[in-house]
Amino acid sequence: MNTRKLKNRWLIAASAVGIHISIGSVYAYSVMTNPVKDIFDVEGSVIKWAFKIAILLLGLSAAFLGRWVERVGPKRSGTAAGLFYGIGILGSGLAVQLESLPLFYLCYGVIGGIGLGLGYITPVSTLVKWFPDKRGLATGMAIMGFGFAALLFGPIMQALFDAVGVSTAFYILGAIYMVMILMSASYMEKPPQDYMPKGFAPGEGNRVKADMANISANEALRTTRFYYIWIMMFINISCGIAVIAAASPMMQEKLNYSPMEAAAIVGLIGVFNGLGRILWSSLSDYFGRANTYILFFAFQILAFYFLPRISMELTFLVILFLVITMYGGGFATLPAFLGDLFGTKQLGAIHGMVLTAWALAGVVGPTIYDVVKKTTGSLDTTLGVFAGLFVVALIVSLLMKRKVVKAYKEMGNKVSLAKT
Repeated sequence: MNTRKLKNRWLIAASAVGIHISIGSVYAYSVMTNPVKDIFDVEGSVIKWAFKIAILLLGLSAAFLGRWVERVGPKRSGTAAGLFYGIGILGSGLAVQLESLPLFYLCYGVIGGIGLGLGYITPVSTLVKWFPDKRGLATGMAIMGFGFAALLFGPIMQALFDAVGVSTAFYILGAIYMVMILMSASYMEKPPQDYMPKGFAPGEGNRVKADMANISANEALRTTRFYYIWIMMFINISCGIAVIAAASPMMQEKLNYSPMEAAAIVGLIGVFNGLGRILWSSLSDYFGRANTYILFFAFQILAFYFLPRISMELTFLVILFLVITMYGGGFATLPAFLGDLFGTKQLGAIHGMVLTAWALAGVVGPTIYDVVKKTTGSLDTTLGVFAGLFVVALIVSLLMKRKVVKAYKEMGNKVSLAKT
């Protein structure tokens, strides 16, 4: 008989937030671009390749190491994430000190990127198992930490660069991230088999909706719903990243903002990105995950089509911020939706495979924006292309909804037959 004391699931959630706040500092990369490019004496676009490599490795490592994360458990995979990310940032400091750009790419992009991937999927797959009754809320809390991290660490980075210099700042940040992640990982663990929170056990009055399946990552790859969710995420991320990347010049063009005014709005975009993660993922517990994505895509078809035609400042900003909440909300609702669709057997591995959509979208979205804008010179046409992509996403989300309804109907019929 197992007499081990059950851990507090809310402290597990707090540990997950600790990991995501640390790795989410990657979103403050723009703060370090100018100081680092001056040391290497290159253009900012050259330095940004380290960020692109890191996001690419996030997606790839999440995909290829997802099964390992499930096998070894969150404590070991979280510890590995802390070591990889911490060493990656510490190594970036050494690269700056030695003025070695290849070493900077290796440390920040490759080693740090692997830490990002491990750190991203480790907490959320664990939280889904601890919170069968509040999947959206739990995963939203952790992924909100990822979204808000830039607001926390951006000013800290800048203060450190000014106070102690770039290489020393990287050493200090690397140590902070490593300690935060390792301490958080030390409390992480999987819940007992078939865990249910108090008040949700059979016979206690509350029920948790059953998952559509409980299958392995390989089995998930053989289902159409896996490819539906991959396409939905790819389009949502591609369009969202494109808007985030172009937000400042877009507002200068449409609202005649000064660069400083546009930069302030970019900061607010970070706030709404984080708020959307907790808001929409929590609401998905009540609306249903498929319905939440349908709402995302239906709204964004209209938003992307009409946004460049809106000249009223308040209306423009409200719609822009709503789009950003849905961008963040798509990330945060994803793990809970995957749990509904495929169960928790190999959720980390399945989540990792879907995150390859992020790796690809991070390149494709901004590239489509730049190419169409340069070719046509028209913001209307450029955002119209993304509105068209959202039409595709809406169609796919409706097909997904039909799949979900059909699956639960079949499950209900089986239960009815079993009772007769």
